[in-house]
Amino acid sequence: MNNLDIVIDESCRIVDETLDKLIPSAETEPQRLHEAIRWSLFAGGKRFRPVLLFATGQSFGAPREKLLRIAAAVEMVHTYSLIHDDLPSMDNDDLRRGRETCHKKFGEATAILAGDVLETLAFSAVAEDGTLSADLRIRLVAEIARAAGTPYGMVAGQQLDLEAEGKNISIDALNNIHSLKTGSLIAACGRAGALIGGASEAEVKMVEDFSRELGLLFQITDDILDITQTTASLGKTAGKDISARKATYPSHHGIVETEKLAGEVHLRAIEFLDPLDRPTDLLREIASFVLSRTS
Repeated sequence: MNNLDIVIDESCRIVDETLDKLIPSAETEPQRLHEAIRWSLFAGGKRFRPVLLFATGQSFGAPREKLLRIAAAVEMVHTYSLIHDDLPSMDNDDLRRGRETCHKKFGEATAILAGDVLETLAFSAVAEDGTLSADLRIRLVAEIARAAGTPYGMVAGQQLDLEAEGKNISIDALNNIHSLKTGSLIAACGRAGALIGGASEAEVKMVEDFSRELGLLFQITDDILDITQTTASLGKTAGKDISARKATYPSHHGIVETEKLAGEVHLRAIEFLDPLDRPTDLLREIASFVLSRTS
């Protein structure tokens, strides 16, 4: 097991422990709703966004305890987005992280409510984080809200993604969709880790630029995996992008050029770290992991 594997395993463990404390138990009324929340939230996954937040915080010397609730909050926002994205009115998926999607197991109405609860609990977790100053909590709430919503965030990207289905769009439009849908929340994780570590505004911008490229790389490799991997290895329905006529990098460039593009974006990402006079080895390892991931 290499260093990054150890970091990922440890990050998953402590994020899950934190989430377990923040999320009401499955026995809490209404039980069906809390069962649905926990079904989706604890379905597995690499907790990539918290890993990035922890790694960035580590680069700036942030104490681990100051990162825990923010990492958990980001994972709540990410999971809520997956629950809603999987709905029949959106991407209409039956499988997520190797198990039934929330709406397949609990019904559409409960799935919508489960996503709603996770979004609100995320902001509560940040607002009530007693390890951080009030000013920093306010800023982090704003950072996550901006990254998740519109016009600069994940929800805007999802809307544009839906509107692009079945259309031939420009590469600039495709980049914009995924900068918003995938990149915004990933960039917020980098910024949050740097801010909690007391980074200067110039350093926060360097981390943001790195994280945005990392988010783009994550989406490019995701598009490649949708074509090259099986449903069993992905834990979600393979080939769904093609059947849904999604705007993707392989549909625009072809698979060979998309793989080449992934390498170029990887290099751009790590170049943003070069001027940063902080330990960045772990962030570079994360970028290499995203480039070579198989699930």
